[in-house]
Amino acid sequence: MARYNQRIINLGIRISVFIHYFISLVKGELNSKEFITLLKRLNHFINIMSSNKYIRINGGYKIDLYVPAFPSKAFYTACDKFIKTDIFGEFPCSTVLVSITSACRFKCKHCYQGLDKGKDLDIELLVNTIRRLQDMGIAFFNIEGGDPFLKFDRLKRVCKEVDNRSVIWVNSTGDGINNERIHELKRLNVKAIMFSVHSTDEMKVNDFMSSENAWDIMTKGMEICRQEKMPIAINACLREADFRNDSFDKLMEFAKDQGVAVVQLIKPKAAGAWLNENFDDEIKSLEYIKSRVNQYNDSAEYKGYPSISAQIIEEDEKHFGCTAGGTDRFYINAKGDIQPCEFLNISFGNLIEEDFDTIYSRMKESFKTPKACWLCDKYSKDIYEVYSQNALQTLPLDKAHSENIYKNWDRGKVTCLYEDLKKK
Repeated sequence: MARYNQRIINLGIRISVFIHYFISLVKGELNSKEFITLLKRLNHFINIMSSNKYIRINGGYKIDLYVPAFPSKAFYTACDKFIKTDIFGEFPCSTVLVSITSACRFKCKHCYQGLDKGKDLDIELLVNTIRRLQDMGIAFFNIEGGDPFLKFDRLKRVCKEVDNRSVIWVNSTGDGINNERIHELKRLNVKAIMFSVHSTDEMKVNDFMSSENAWDIMTKGMEICRQEKMPIAINACLREADFRNDSFDKLMEFAKDQGVAVVQLIKPKAAGAWLNENFDDEIKSLEYIKSRVNQYNDSAEYKGYPSISAQIIEEDEKHFGCTAGGTDRFYINAKGDIQPCEFLNISFGNLIEEDFDTIYSRMKESFKTPKACWLCDKYSKDIYEVYSQNALQTLPLDKAHSENIYKNWDRGKVTCLYEDLKKK
């Protein structure tokens, strides 16, 4: 989308935001100080988001991967974040990644759930937690597995609990997708299906996912989504070399041809099945990778290509920093562990043993000030050491072992963006 058009959209957002919260002011839901503060904060937030490549999706405009499309009720749920505070006086969380099942017929080499073992959380307990999450202001639910389509009844139960105060995106390998299921999910507030595509080479994908049918299943799933007019996104975990040879460019061509709206780029992480891997060399090339991302997002030559959401940009110290631990998002795994993020294999408690609010407050205590350090990178070796020395059989580390990781950790510098927003 042309930058000129984005300026027009930003103007429309600012006008609509003013009207929306002016009505709240008139109704007495906000006082004049809160009204002015919120407008200043949202104006600053929109300025930061303006560096993104906006996309047209779901009848509106998406300014960031984790912000629901404008205009929508869920968009304003996300905006409400900037006038509310949690128990520690910080902005509340607005995004959650929820695994509803560990069921999966693939064995991806990098799977961050690769060492997770345990029974799927009781569906009623999961549904009650989803209700609590929406009531606390979650605007963006990202639902995953395993593959959630393999447990479609569980997927439907979860989606039915989420009303239009929030939106849902579902992650999938394509396994279990059919036209009827996609059609049904469209009526349940699901706004997009995100597929994992780590290469455009069919043989490499099949090898990586340990299945001779992985590529066919994935591309068939995409085809069904297009037939049902369900928006498609993809996530890709690429190595540094992929940005220097033609692999990244081929991925973007593939995404364009498939009608993909957003490509999420995930930096390789030492987590799960890759917990003992070393990715230090990847850090040295971050600036080059950022330049390749910006080339596609900013250049008029690539205006017809999908928007790229790159963690190495959005979570650097100039933007949101580490968003884990409820700073902006967190993770609930299939067996009920509350984790800071999917790549940080520690747990602050399990929903079978304690209620959500107790566990969440414990986690927020450790993340009460937003900071910039990517903890999944910094503490993966410590986590692996605890895992191996104690001959543990599963991840994440349980609550007691996890405390040994986080009780004295260094989360780095305070994130400037959140500090600037609080000063408005």
